[in-house]
Amino acid sequence: MAILRFPPDDQIVENESEVRSTLAGLRIDYEHWDLSRVAADATAEAVLASYAEEIDELKRRGGYRTADVIDVHPETPGLDAMLARFDKEHTHSEDEVRFILVGRGVFFLRLQDSGKDRVVSVEVHPGDLLRVPRGTTHWFTLCEDRRIRAIRWFQDTSGWTPHYTSSGIDQQYQPLCFGPAYLGPRVASTLSA
Repeated sequence: MAILRFPPDDQIVENESEVRSTLAGLRIDYEHWDLSRVAADATAEAVLASYAEEIDELKRRGGYRTADVIDVHPETPGLDAMLARFDKEHTHSEDEVRFILVGRGVFFLRLQDSGKDRVVSVEVHPGDLLRVPRGTTHWFTLCEDRRIRAIRWFQDTSGWTPHYTSSGIDQQYQPLCFGPAYLGPRVASTLSA
């Protein structure tokens, strides 16, 4: 289940319906999907086949043309360079849509709220689907275990490119991931898989 944090007042939202409604109010789509239909270590093909109906429905609703599975772990070649592409504030010219299968990460979103900039962090966990609309200023980092596996959707078959803002605001925020014990036994066991 996703956890929202609103720095600097450290307000936390973690109830599923509150997470969904709070993000909807910020024009970010959030859903929580069942993970029981596929093993955490299933092949990418098996994952895509298991979620084919949902993948096709999102393609239809969002105009996405392709979907794939990304699998990142501490031994991924070039991991530091890959993460450095996305841990600086940027936008994309298409939506960023991710369904988390394994692992955790943090999306930092800089949004206009009542005429003011507001940074919101969204820690995503297994089962979370997040859609960050095109043009939304954001950055992403992995949690301390440096592990994430997710289904990604793309509107452009060549994928997406980050357009950096060079604002430096990302340097003012450190990723804060809660430990697996905080998440409860089901999520903690999923993380260790």
